[in-house]
Amino acid sequence: MPSVPAPRPPEPPAPPPPSAVRSERSPWRCLRHRGMRWWSAANLVSNVGTWMQLTVQNLLVLDLTGSAATTGVSLAVQAAPGLLLGLVGGAAVDAWPRKLTAAVSQVVLAAIAFTTAGLVAFDLLDVAALMILSALTGLVATVEGPACALFGNELVPARDVSSAIALGSVVHSAGRLIGVACAGVAVGALGTSAAYAANGLSFLFVAAAIPFLRPMAGHPPSQPDRRARAAVGAAREGLSYFLGRPRLVALTVVTAVSAMFGRNYGLTLAVLVTGPLAGGPEQFGTVATVLAVGGIVGAVLAGRVQQPSVQLIGVFAAAGALLQVVAGLSPTLVMLLVVTAPMAVVESVSDTAGATVLQTDPPPWMRGRVLGVWRTAQTGWGLAGPPLLGLLMEWAGPRGALVLGGMLIVAVIGAGTLCHARRTAPRSGAKPIAACVPDSAPSPRSAPRVEEPAPVP
Repeated sequence: MPSVPAPRPPEPPAPPPPSAVRSERSPWRCLRHRGMRWWSAANLVSNVGTWMQLTVQNLLVLDLTGSAATTGVSLAVQAAPGLLLGLVGGAAVDAWPRKLTAAVSQVVLAAIAFTTAGLVAFDLLDVAALMILSALTGLVATVEGPACALFGNELVPARDVSSAIALGSVVHSAGRLIGVACAGVAVGALGTSAAYAANGLSFLFVAAAIPFLRPMAGHPPSQPDRRARAAVGAAREGLSYFLGRPRLVALTVVTAVSAMFGRNYGLTLAVLVTGPLAGGPEQFGTVATVLAVGGIVGAVLAGRVQQPSVQLIGVFAAAGALLQVVAGLSPTLVMLLVVTAPMAVVESVSDTAGATVLQTDPPPWMRGRVLGVWRTAQTGWGLAGPPLLGLLMEWAGPRGALVLGGMLIVAVIGAGTLCHARRTAPRSGAKPIAACVPDSAPSPRSAPRVEEPAPVP
């Protein structure tokens, strides 16, 4: 009887070609998906409209009231809902369908912008109406922000979310540049109300695009969580979840300290350039341009990272803080420009990677509430940061504020790293787990993975 030849072992799979590897690491890989291309175009239009309105808004308030203090109050009124109701807004995003929530919020914001444009055009806008409209804008934004962010992430596979967030940062910067330029042309030709009308049209453009966009397959289910409709209880649940996740708490601490003592360059570098470096508005404009370009480059580089960690974010934040110290000690404007470019790059990488962790770490039915907690905290340090930094500059000067602020950021990150290492290190004298198992004993089975409970329908 002839012998049967042994079956050939299966050939190992061929490695992917280098072009495929580069494609998977490309910062623009999210644009391979049709929905993200449309969403990015709609976001660009929306950002242009938003910056057109922001460019003229403060000037309008100053012209209306003649008071810089009232201008500050109007900004505080718009920010107040994010501080007071961010948790409730996040709960609403988890309780309602995200697609519908994003579309309706765009329509409401468009209505507010058109109302403001009409009041300005007919010279009917007064301080009371302005404050009411500012408060309404801030209130809707507590829902619109997290709803649009999470809906946009679902238009790409989970592995491409970091690319989508990085692209959003680039779109934001491009929209700012275009919007400021368009505002000057529109206001010069048609008046101040044109900027508000353009912003209203940009919101309607986004609202019209949303119904045609479809989430990608492969995302965990994100059905509305009806339990989140009990606003107070849901907000408390979101805060409890947030505080129970050490990596989210660490991300918040790193970002808060960096934002308060290291990111207000419009204030610290402006005083440094026009003071100790004896420059003027043109020189500070050059510094601001370098910061903007570095931010775009950093966002592109961050898009190559598929699964950023909080440790990586801390490393980049600390690197940016050390560069800030060098910037504070810069003897000339040229030296400041040389330091400013990498400083903007590493801080943009840190911010973009942080946004990726924040929007992908929680389970889908909790992400709105997590972003609500983040919005409340972000509004808090956004309001507290400039006054604290102003007091520090009065006491230590612009150079001292930059140096001391950078050293404080590094110290906080270093202390957090040491605490984390001490908490995760094995206790002295304890045997490794492998040493506690005899050689003859069978290897323990892997523990079954416990899935998080799905939301109650």
